[in-house]
Amino acid sequence: MKPLEQLRQTETWVFDLDNTLYPASCGLMAEVSSRMTRFVADTLKLEPDAALIEQKRMFREHGTTLRGLMNDHDVDPVHFMDYVHAVDYSVVGPMPRLNAALDQLPGRKVVFTNASTAHAETVLGNLGIADHFTGIFDVAAADYVPKPNPKPYETLARQHAFDPAHAVMLEDIGPNLRPAAQMGMTTVWVRYNPENDPYWAVPEEDSDYIHHETDDLITWLESVLAAG
Repeated sequence: MKPLEQLRQTETWVFDLDNTLYPASCGLMAEVSSRMTRFVADTLKLEPDAALIEQKRMFREHGTTLRGLMNDHDVDPVHFMDYVHAVDYSVVGPMPRLNAALDQLPGRKVVFTNASTAHAETVLGNLGIADHFTGIFDVAAADYVPKPNPKPYETLARQHAFDPAHAVMLEDIGPNLRPAAQMGMTTVWVRYNPENDPYWAVPEEDSDYIHHETDDLITWLESVLAAG
């Protein structure tokens, strides 16, 4: 594991978007998830409780609800994304400390998300940090193959021309960091609910692919800057 002072030499920073660059407590992803359940209910003609169970099954078996809908029900991904992201983005506001930390952090910054570019652009704009990122690698760029399938990680590194050995990936879902570590990236698990992490966000007990862990992204970034 690289010490914090060495992380200042990182050439490329790969950030997950939702519940990583902004706190889960704002409720944005809860609203997106609710709209996913409603989409499943409307598409499959299910009652809300049954739709939620089916949504969780697809997430568990396919990596995302969208991938499950595409595989099992031939759903148009663009239609799905437009529907679930019709939410109130005003719950995400400017984060000056994050903006300042990213401004001082050496190296390129890229967003890697299972969501859409349009969603990412809106969130980054509301946070006031869009100018710090040189690219967004969304689920469409990954051919709708979601994390943690290794394929999009390889495509990400190739398209954005970076060496994984000189990259750091930050992500709120622990298992999504496994392929990054296997490629040689340094990983940071950004825990958004340390007291009660959802089961799907927690790495396996014997995992060795989590190199750093924090429940406060901004403070952690500031500690990297201070360590230099």
